[in-house]
Amino acid sequence: MSSILGSLKEKGKGYILFFLSITGLIWLDQWTKGLAVAHLKGQQAIVIWKGVFELRYLENRGAAFGMLQDEQGFFFLVGIVVFGMVLFALYRMPFTRRYLPLGVCMALLMAGAIGNMVDRIGQKFVVDFLYFCLIDFPIFNVADCYVTVAAFLLILLIMWYYQDEDLAVFTWKRRG
Repeated sequence: MSSILGSLKEKGKGYILFFLSITGLIWLDQWTKGLAVAHLKGQQAIVIWKGVFELRYLENRGAAFGMLQDEQGFFFLVGIVVFGMVLFALYRMPFTRRYLPLGVCMALLMAGAIGNMVDRIGQKFVVDFLYFCLIDFPIFNVADCYVTVAAFLLILLIMWYYQDEDLAVFTWKRRG
């Protein structure tokens, strides 16, 4: 009985830390977008490194690279699916040191999705402001960075860190 209570206590601490992390990440994303609106909207780009990187305001009504313009319902549905998947994984995931990198990826993924969803719901577009002009990469924001870093790390973790046995906790079968 005490081991079950100890496990629940650890899982509760893990959930609290997870949601506090997400809250902090979303705050950082929204703060940077607020700065972009206050200092970049209607202004010339701010050159950070000539020919390489600029801060440039853009109201993005689409997804990555401006695709699917004005498809807010689709983006909302995708966001709900992402939340559901992350919550399922979080519920199934053991809160041990071994799964910490996966928890970080889930926090980044969820914070990025929520950060952009806040913009879509509140103003019908996402504020983008980071621009790598060296390669003419589409303008993006901090939430996009979260999602990209999470996806990259997930690929690395699944390919080289986690074994099949580690990932078995995420199957749809009930745990015995």
